[in-house]
Amino acid sequence: MTYESLKFLHIIGACVLIGTGAGIAFFMVIASRTLDAAAIAHTAGTVVIADTLFTATAVIIQPITGYLLAREVGWSLTEGWIVLSLALYMLIGAFWLPVVWIQIQLRNLAASAAQTCTPLPPRYHTLYRIWFAFGFPAFIAILGIVWLMIVRPEIAINSIHL
Repeated sequence: MTYESLKFLHIIGACVLIGTGAGIAFFMVIASRTLDAAAIAHTAGTVVIADTLFTATAVIIQPITGYLLAREVGWSLTEGWIVLSLALYMLIGAFWLPVVWIQIQLRNLAASAAQTCTPLPPRYHTLYRIWFAFGFPAFIAILGIVWLMIVRPEIAINSIHL
C-alpha cells in the first residue's frame, strides 16, 4: 500500500472517530433531555449500532494504519509524539469501552421504561451522568492525537526504553 493510501485511510479513520463520537454524543444528549423513554431507547439503539459499525472499525484500523505509516516513513515507534499518541489512544480506550457498555445499559433501561410506561429509573440517570463525564477526556484526547499527528513535535521520552 502506498504512503498516500495509508495516510488517507489513517486520516479517514481519525475523522470517523471524531465524527461518530461527536454525533453519538449529540444525539444521546438531545434524546436524554426529552426524558422520553421510547425516544431514548430508539436513539440509544442507533448509537450502539453506530459505535459497533463505525467506531469499532476505526478503532481497529487506526493503529494498523498508524504502524504501517510509521514503518513506511521510517519513524521509530519510540518517537515521543508517537509514544504520547499511543498513550492517549489507550486512555481513550479506557473511557470508550465502559461507554459502550453504558450505552447498552441506557438503551435497555429506557426500553424497559417505555414498555412498562414508567419513568426512567434512577440507575438510568446515574449511568447517563457517568457516560456524559467519560466523553470529555476521551474527546480531548482524540483532539490531542490529531494535533500530534499534524505537528509531530519533538518530545523527549527519556524514561521509556522500548
